Amino acid sequence: MPKKTVYDLPTVHGQRVLVRVDFNVPLTPTGAIANDRRIRKTLPTIQYLVEKGACSIVMSHLGRPTGDPQADAIYRMDRVAHRLEELLGRPVRKADEVVGPAVERAVAALAPGDVLVLENLRFHPGEKAGDAAFARSLANLGTIYVNDAFGTCHNTDASMVAVPRAMQDRPRVAGLLLARELEVLTHLLENPQRPLVGIVGGAKVSDKIAFLRSLLGRVDRLLVGGAMTYTFMKAQGRSIGSSRCENERLDLARELLAQAGDRLLLPEDHVVADRPSADAHTRVVAGEIPEGWYGMDIGPQTRERYAAWIRRAGTVVWNGPMGKFEDAPFAQGTRAVAHALADSQAVTIVGGGETAEAVESFGLDSRIAHVSTGGGAFLEFLSGSRLPGLEYLEERT
Repeated sequence: MPKKTVYDLPTVHGQRVLVRVDFNVPLTPTGAIANDRRIRKTLPTIQYLVEKGACSIVMSHLGRPTGDPQADAIYRMDRVAHRLEELLGRPVRKADEVVGPAVERAVAALAPGDVLVLENLRFHPGEKAGDAAFARSLANLGTIYVNDAFGTCHNTDASMVAVPRAMQDRPRVAGLLLARELEVLTHLLENPQRPLVGIVGGAKVSDKIAFLRSLLGRVDRLLVGGAMTYTFMKAQGRSIGSSRCENERLDLARELLAQAGDRLLLPEDHVVADRPSADAHTRVVAGEIPEGWYGMDIGPQTRERYAAWIRRAGTVVWNGPMGKFEDAPFAQGTRAVAHALADSQAVTIVGGGETAEAVESFGLDSRIAHVSTGGGAFLEFLSGSRLPGLEYLEERT
């Protein structure tokens, strides 16, 4: 059943609204924001609350703090708050703590339309522990809870589960980004336009077992790329040279191949390198991969074959690059698939993480119907798993 959203709230003017977002943006080694996509995606929810006169208390984690204040300085939320201020075009306040008296005073000082960003949630040990006392401290800051963090809905962090559980006497709704993610992905599961073509890449079969099984139960064709290709090839008894392979997953690969039959397509040619490096010597080989060579990307015949399947699709869902796209010699497969999706008349859905990063780096994200903000959450939702972050949100009747 659909979740209630901020649009279902009768009034937010003057209300203290706790907004859980996913501002876990990639950072450069100096701590600068390398990509602000996750901040931009949440703007509609925050702008709506600002326009309606809410007192918005924005909270997120950032990175993987170690507990060392000096080492963790790069993960403070100051740069994120500043970027949000630039994007909103209005002042954004920043608290230097997650909870405590100073935060309570900052919240009490908010006027309608103000925005306050809390310090990195993971600076407090209670966040990852799902601690109930910590959650109550956060919950006491707000009169309404809004979850707009689809990318972390598969986590059991306190701000995702224990906080809305502690606020069951108050409104708990989805933000506009989360609502859109659920709408698109639910439609994909329940009523996709046919043919449904799945594209899966990335390094490991083991990272996507449930996702692969779910897709194989739904798709008309599954196109495989990335390093997982070579686990499937070896499971078929074919030579993969020195390519990366999960030898402990060969039986699983055989099981998936048997389940798929002719619906699973593997690359018919490959870009190979004499070492897995951007400055390696490369060539294209068809069929099996010679000894001493590393498979690094799908080849030109496979690019065209996959593009042809995308052209005839009614719906395409893609998660995982076709090769090591960060290195120019091995980016052509991922680029070709991205362009095929951008040119397609199908409903096109791209999973988060590296795939979204790749599509955006090619300047094609605006030509994809839906680019998800979730990586792990995207995979788990489409695998049929329960997302803990949705459990305590109110349902629309």
